[in-house]
Amino acid sequence: MINTVFFFDQVTQSLFPRGMTPTQGDGLEGIVIHWLKNYAEQDDRWLAYALATAYHETGAAMQPVQENLNYRAERLLAVFPKYFSPADAEACQRNPEKIANRAYANRIGNGNEASGDGWRFRGRGLVQITGRSNYRTYGIENDPDKALDDDVAAHILFDGMIHGRFTGKKLGDFFHGSLEDWRGARQIINRLDRADDIAGYARKFYAAISYTKAA
Repeated sequence: MINTVFFFDQVTQSLFPRGMTPTQGDGLEGIVIHWLKNYAEQDDRWLAYALATAYHETGAAMQPVQENLNYRAERLLAVFPKYFSPADAEACQRNPEKIANRAYANRIGNGNEASGDGWRFRGRGLVQITGRSNYRTYGIENDPDKALDDDVAAHILFDGMIHGRFTGKKLGDFFHGSLEDWRGARQIINRLDRADDIAGYARKFYAAISYTKAA
């Protein structure tokens, strides 16, 4: 078992300098428990990188969240430049449902903009799965909000990253034996967006993992 006393003390100091709230602590503990129950024999670096991903994707909440699509026009153009013209961005700004339906239309298993799939299958969870195809993979196509359930969200986080279900890249591609590519591992989720930041979080989580007995 991980020495949770040491782990939480170290993580709080390095990643929650203002203190960890009870909600953050519960979320982090739940993710670690899910790992220990299902993947404890795997590489600890996998756990560290998955925790760093959840830390980033949830804005440090460490709880399943829904994608925030309440963008102003200028931010919309920065986040989804392929799917919005300046005029489209002005028309859709501050309308999350309209933004999702346009941005996610006709891809990742979704129907067209009018289908409403973009909004129905917007990002949720600890790793923000998006699109009908990804929800179908986890058997929650007919109830997308299940991605916000703690156990379901933790399962999706680890299963998707271990088996490469999001981009085809998986944790074992970046961490095995003497190989460790903390920066490149971001490709498991989203190319190299914020790769250096997430690598830094992952190293801090890894430094906190210890199997020594608590005093």
